[in-house]
Amino acid sequence: MTSVTTEAYEAAFDAAVAADERIEPRDWMPEAYRATLIRQMAQHAHSEIIGMQPEANWITRAPSLRRKAILMAKVQDEAGHGLYLYSAAETLGVSRDELLDKLHTGRQKYSSIFNYPTLTWADVGAIGWLVDGAAITNQVPLCRCSYGPYARAMVRVCKEESFHQRQGYELLLALSKGTPAQHAMAQDAVDRWWWPSLMMFGPPDDASAHSAQSMAWKIKRHSNDELRQRFVDICVPQAESLGLSLPDPDLRWNEERGHHDFGTIDWSELTEVIKGNGPCNEQRLGQRRRAHEEGAWVREAAAAHAAKRRTAQHTEPREATA
Repeated sequence: MTSVTTEAYEAAFDAAVAADERIEPRDWMPEAYRATLIRQMAQHAHSEIIGMQPEANWITRAPSLRRKAILMAKVQDEAGHGLYLYSAAETLGVSRDELLDKLHTGRQKYSSIFNYPTLTWADVGAIGWLVDGAAITNQVPLCRCSYGPYARAMVRVCKEESFHQRQGYELLLALSKGTPAQHAMAQDAVDRWWWPSLMMFGPPDDASAHSAQSMAWKIKRHSNDELRQRFVDICVPQAESLGLSLPDPDLRWNEERGHHDFGTIDWSELTEVIKGNGPCNEQRLGQRRRAHEEGAWVREAAAAHAAKRRTAQHTEPREATA
């Protein structure tokens, strides 16, 4: 490809992004754009399947059949989200096996939030309200992502995540209005999950390695700090309705800014979790590896069945036509 041709492709790509047009798999795109999308979609997909573990831990201990059914449906949804996102990443020429291998060997990351333990039943509610709420805040703008397959996958994901957030809120509301012990359990869960939820949006803008370029390409529409501020502003009145407090003595409304001020995040904690030193890093990844290895026979059987069907379709005699 000549430099003139490359420049023409680059100009067409830049014009499409500037006009808010979707980039599709067969369109020309810069390799850096492709690599950024693969990294982001892979991390998102990995987060969905790793994120099944903390809540699945409570399926057998749910306090009622209704709660069990709700939680099972939610965990199943998360598995589906992972499949949507792996499929979207495959449109960029990367295989699912390659992405999973990078996850299992630690060469690709998943969200730091899933390296924290679920100590009580109330944690299921806190995850639904705070973690899924943070995910929605971050992911709704991705429905307008410049890459078509990612944007379309996010439409369904966000609809289902909205249900998950409401489920978590309703669970916490029931506990908050219950016995003093139940209220205390709900408050304890919120206290433990609040700060890690704020870290989900990533490092501050001045320390984010990818945010500016992703926004220029319209993969992202808002910076980490903008999304984090939006999330805090949404959660404050919701916490008041729940009858629960947020564990931040510096949290207060700033009339001049029109937003809530909040305390300083301990970024050293996020760094340590990302490095693999969180409370549950080894447990989460170890369980994921075991599940993958133990499920190998299912994948092999499915592949053999698909190959058999293809062979049968090619060898069956066609009916004679009149």
